[in-house]
Amino acid sequence: MSVDRRSFLLSAPFAAGAALAQEAPKVPTAMIGVGNRGSYLLQGVIQQPNAKVAMLCDIKPDRLDKAATAASKDNPATTSDWRKVLDNKEIQVVFIASPPYLHAEMAIAALKAGKHVYCEKPVGLKPAEIKQLLAAAKASKQVFVAGQQLRSIVQYQEAIAKIHDGIIGDIVMVKAQRHATEDLPHDGSSGDWFFDVAKGGGYLVEQSVHNLDLCNWVLNAHPTKATGFGAINFYKNQPAGRTIFDCGSIVYEYPGNIQMSFTQNVFHPRAMPAGGQYIHVFGTKGAVDLMNGTTMYPIAGGEPVVLAAKRTERPFAHIETFYAAITEGKPAPINASVGSVAALTAILGHEAMVKQQVVNWSEFGINL
Repeated sequence: MSVDRRSFLLSAPFAAGAALAQEAPKVPTAMIGVGNRGSYLLQGVIQQPNAKVAMLCDIKPDRLDKAATAASKDNPATTSDWRKVLDNKEIQVVFIASPPYLHAEMAIAALKAGKHVYCEKPVGLKPAEIKQLLAAAKASKQVFVAGQQLRSIVQYQEAIAKIHDGIIGDIVMVKAQRHATEDLPHDGSSGDWFFDVAKGGGYLVEQSVHNLDLCNWVLNAHPTKATGFGAINFYKNQPAGRTIFDCGSIVYEYPGNIQMSFTQNVFHPRAMPAGGQYIHVFGTKGAVDLMNGTTMYPIAGGEPVVLAAKRTERPFAHIETFYAAITEGKPAPINASVGSVAALTAILGHEAMVKQQVVNWSEFGINL
């Protein structure tokens, strides 16, 4: 036996193993909704080495064509009927990025069809459908993740862990806001549903659910009640038939009589200070600016303390961890309960603004 032939034979099993590793089957994935948010999620899926975009669904042909072009290397099938996605036995993973009023219905159906589900926030607009979603997720053996991607930001994970360890003492109050410089485009591709509160839920439910989830996370609880006021003061009847507030103020009460005040508007001048998003967490030993620097300011004075250094976060960490939970059995970034609590917190605040009275969490009839 020649040296060359012997070397070839000895290396053959390794080479075969390497080839098998490279050719490991990818998880067939479908996207339901490929608009603004869905197209962003699609980019994240395309970047996952263990995923294959097998099917795309949207009711708007231009969106569907654009998404099919973006995922052309996988040659995905396309459809305008989301139920055909669930009927496709090849599909193992479904991303749901439809308008919010469809989230719970689609997620429940996908779980019952045996699919792993990544559902964009909010997971639902009504307590009753969220209760049904929780039951479906509990009964399913599949992975369910809500798109509360702030939970996958390492900087927040580190800072909140230190807060939970007592670095600022006992939390006594939280002040948070989400201010924007302008309304969403009235003639944009999502304008046909976003400004209808029955379909989108409004800014508090559709967008501030991220901020409210961060507040729940740092407080390690959900609110027990809320009261507040909302209005359409700036964009009156813009666009025509608008039913979502353009501003609002809510006070939430958490266990232990901890107060959290939250404001939102979409007309904060760009050059005016104190705009944007922040969450200020006040404790008996100091306070933390959680969203802007994760820095603690001691209540007795002294030098500020950085709880978690700013870093370059992986842009699709939430999606990456979702697939790791499916293919490697690793823990999912969040479960259905976290996504449901976030949505219910936003719904609680919205109901308080609409009714202009105190609304209790207990009215939902959901124990978490």
